[in-house]
Amino acid sequence: MVRTEFCLGVTVCYYNETVEFFYNNSNKTIAPFWRKRDYAVVSLGLLVCFIVIFSNLLVIFAIFKNRRFHFPIYYLLGNLAVSDLFSGLAYLHLMFHTGPWTIRLSQYQWFVRQGLIDTSLTASVLNLLAIAMERHQTIFNMQLHSEMSTRRVFIIIFFIWMVSIIMGLFPTMGWNCLCDLERCSTMAPLYSRSFLVFWALTNLITFSIMVAVYTRIFFYVRHKSRQMSEHTTPARHRETVLGLMKTVSMILGLFVLCWTPGLVLLMLDGLYCETCLVLNYEKYFLVLAECNSFVNPIIYCFRDKDMRKTFKELLCCLCRRGKGPSDNDFTTLEVMSETNKDDNTNHKQKNYSQ
Repeated sequence: MVRTEFCLGVTVCYYNETVEFFYNNSNKTIAPFWRKRDYAVVSLGLLVCFIVIFSNLLVIFAIFKNRRFHFPIYYLLGNLAVSDLFSGLAYLHLMFHTGPWTIRLSQYQWFVRQGLIDTSLTASVLNLLAIAMERHQTIFNMQLHSEMSTRRVFIIIFFIWMVSIIMGLFPTMGWNCLCDLERCSTMAPLYSRSFLVFWALTNLITFSIMVAVYTRIFFYVRHKSRQMSEHTTPARHRETVLGLMKTVSMILGLFVLCWTPGLVLLMLDGLYCETCLVLNYEKYFLVLAECNSFVNPIIYCFRDKDMRKTFKELLCCLCRRGKGPSDNDFTTLEVMSETNKDDNTNHKQKNYSQ
């Protein structure tokens, strides 16, 4: 293993070394040819990328087109879709700069590759936290939509992206091991182990806050539903409680499933666990974490009836391309309801006149 050299008390930095030099230092080999494992990981990764990009584009277009979604919660959902879309693009970029291609990367290109992943995944996590806080405020105030102003929502969105970008730039700005080879990570050979511990701890703390928020929401709604059970049917009471349990279980369960393995692996690598064999699992856990980016639209959007209706209209619009625009595209439930009322009124007046 190459060690950091000292000359008259001055630390020697390896800014001009190749990426392969740091991989060899961390005992992480770069295969000179494509193996079956590499083909499997890249094929699975590309499939996940295309699903992430398509599903989140659908969410963004739906929120943009339908005025029913012009509320704070849907702006946050839209930003979540943007961050997950960016995650899909960042991971797509990674797929074309991994495996045997890694050896051809410069230090700057390697930091860009990793920084895009760090930024996008951090933005997704922070968006999930913002949505949890918005739901907490709305439910405890017994409101359908939050009273947050549009300006405040965009300030939150701006803050999310600023923090995410800074997190992605930390290693490039100096939190790396270019001047201290003994602190180099095994999974990310140019990253400092201390940064991996910091990044994993930050996300685990964010996850813990989300668990606490949704748990408090669950117990609050269950308490309120019990108080209101005297004025509602038992079936309605059970439906409310079970519906909330299902939603919360999906949110927390899938988040844990997608993120915890990768964060724990990063933590073990940062703590220099030599017997953990982190390299055997890193790529699969990274794909699993990326899967959370297309799970988010399913949980937060596909369960919304109005969102599903808009999705169908968007897909039907794509299928009808070339047939000309339809007057019924993007018609909200209110407009359809009013149209039906007018038709019924006209029909009755016509019968009366006859």
